[in-house]
Amino acid sequence: MKKLRVAILGSGNIGTDLLIKIQRSEFLECVLFIGRNLSSPGMAKAIAMGVKVSDESINAIVKNSDLVDLVFDATSAKDAKNHWDILDKLGKIVVDMTPAKLGIFCIPAVNLEEVIEHRNINMITCGGQASIPIAYVIGKTQKNVEYIEVVSSIASRSAGPATRLNLDEYVDTTENGIKHFSNVPRTKAILNLNPADPCIDMQTTIFAQVENPDMGYLEKEIDIMIKKIQNYVPGYSLLVPPVFENGRIVIMVKAQGLGDYLPKYAGNLDIINCAAIAVAEQYSKNFNNIK
Repeated sequence: MKKLRVAILGSGNIGTDLLIKIQRSEFLECVLFIGRNLSSPGMAKAIAMGVKVSDESINAIVKNSDLVDLVFDATSAKDAKNHWDILDKLGKIVVDMTPAKLGIFCIPAVNLEEVIEHRNINMITCGGQASIPIAYVIGKTQKNVEYIEVVSSIASRSAGPATRLNLDEYVDTTENGIKHFSNVPRTKAILNLNPADPCIDMQTTIFAQVENPDMGYLEKEIDIMIKKIQNYVPGYSLLVPPVFENGRIVIMVKAQGLGDYLPKYAGNLDIINCAAIAVAEQYSKNFNNIK
């Protein structure tokens, strides 16, 4: 099987964790790891792994366009918009790890087959990947859902500079993703960066305001969805099953990482990176079937 050749644009926490995971994939090969500083920890890790690196940012892909099939953009929402203008003209597939909202929203457990018809895929946010599948099930199983709110808490140490820079975009994109997949017009997203030591695992709580909920149907579909997500995010689990109290449904999930780059508490890296790899691997499988 011919592996899909990928480049990672962005050498921070997300990009570096993504690199380590890709190196285990039987469908993907990282041919270029790109940042702006050759002495950064991410670059040092890539060099130690024997991966070709560059500090020329998007220009590295322009210069090596024939060597790359798909680009993971793990920079910032602002930069991703500029990058897409260039990568679109080069005809590249882009899996956008930033909350830039340029491409089609993707939750692999919900719409993987649909999104691979497109060339710009947006992975929304880590909180979105954790909460939106649950919100989707709530919207699917319940009538007249008035409001959904999601609150994610992640270890402060797991949030790199780009994540902190994108906090406004994070909130907006997560809320839009919830609306899109649940068909609930009123939504709210909150992200807490928890400085606790020892670091906490990523936890996300989903609240939904519903009258006369069908809890049996909801519980059945939640169990199915959790198993679907665990197929590509092994550390995803249900902490608190659906509970109805004070006119609202409450569900809590946890994402624990594999400990590839940061320790296992950094489930926010795994939840979005494993989802992104699931998308890229599906492109690779389709590519090989076509060939």
